[in-house]
Amino acid sequence: MADAASTEQAVEDVEVRGHIIDNHILPRVLDCITQAGGSFRIKDISIGQARNDLSIALLEVRANSRPELDEILGTINGHGAIPTNLEDCRLAGADIDSAFPEGFYSTTNQRTQVRIGGEWIDVDDQEMDCGIVVDPETSAARCLPMLDVRKSMQIIVGHSGVRVFPFERDTEKQTFEFMNSAVSTEKPKGVAVRQIAQQMFDTKKKGGRSAIVGGPAIVHTGSIKHLSALIKRGYVNLLLAGNALATHDIERSMFGTSLGVDLDHGDPVEAGHEHHLRAINRIRRIGSIKQAVDEGILESGIMYECVKHDVPFVLAGSIRDDGPLPDVITDCVDAQVKMREMCRGLDFCLMIATTLHSVAVGNLLPAWVKVVCVDINPSTVIKLSDRGSFQTVGLVTDVEPFLRNLEAELEALEEAE
Repeated sequence: MADAASTEQAVEDVEVRGHIIDNHILPRVLDCITQAGGSFRIKDISIGQARNDLSIALLEVRANSRPELDEILGTINGHGAIPTNLEDCRLAGADIDSAFPEGFYSTTNQRTQVRIGGEWIDVDDQEMDCGIVVDPETSAARCLPMLDVRKSMQIIVGHSGVRVFPFERDTEKQTFEFMNSAVSTEKPKGVAVRQIAQQMFDTKKKGGRSAIVGGPAIVHTGSIKHLSALIKRGYVNLLLAGNALATHDIERSMFGTSLGVDLDHGDPVEAGHEHHLRAINRIRRIGSIKQAVDEGILESGIMYECVKHDVPFVLAGSIRDDGPLPDVITDCVDAQVKMREMCRGLDFCLMIATTLHSVAVGNLLPAWVKVVCVDINPSTVIKLSDRGSFQTVGLVTDVEPFLRNLEAELEALEEAE
């Protein structure tokens, strides 16, 4: 790009390296610069010749003022562009609890390193929309949610001494090759389910952890038995849901209905609209879902299998919940803290028919956790990607046939083992 900038402009050289061509990283960086009102000159570029070779581009970035340049550098930093004039990260002490200093570095969900004492170190607990706190004694750095800030904590400000490693496609054949195109209802469902089953099978075999994020449609569509089977077979290590999934699952176990509808015959039953409240009330009188299982009051279903097979669950409440069940965390901040704790170390996450819980969990996961979102509504998958969970791949289909086929595919993999 031609550059007619004056010598009064602010200038900085940055380097972009990796699979910057085939992953469209370099074009995104250049677009960010021009859209922010800056200009650039490609001073040097080396294109990798083989598939595994990295490419490197050296760019001169210009803006009309230093503040404008700093804003541009902050934007392109998220795509892996770092200044060549290396500096250590800058720290500022938090002046109050539960708030970052002005100008704090805002994190992404991608692998991040910070430069301390001339050395690059990995940032722990990677999560989007956080700050980075540095321990002055050990020089360890980790992502920190805003509400966890305490006065005098050393928080990274600005973008100096911070580098991001953009999420890149695998150089080998991709696990979810069938989903490389945009979200669509026309994807080959059989191939999709087979590859998801393979991912869950491999994760279990390696001793990894898989989570299910589920909505009440799992119950309403008659899919309790399929999800229960996955839990019993050890393919679910964590369940993240709300009051609704647990309530209607327990309603089904106690009364044979979901939202007052007989799931075996599809007909509403007399006074069936009361069943979910009666189910909640019964559990509240006992004290907890686990206590209901231990006392033989709850004898089947998703929550029953979680208790029986020691699968932890986090039920996050909402303003519209009836009851709620005693296990539901009604404070949204407390629920977020518990979800963040339980999501650490996940390898795979399957999100099924729940927009709000899927977005909430997606916000907590680093980019290297494989995520599949299954929903009859394409906008759920689109929302996840738009909010930064770009590692999410989606399958637009109904819940029951998906879970039924997933169970069958896992059974086939077990038999072939």
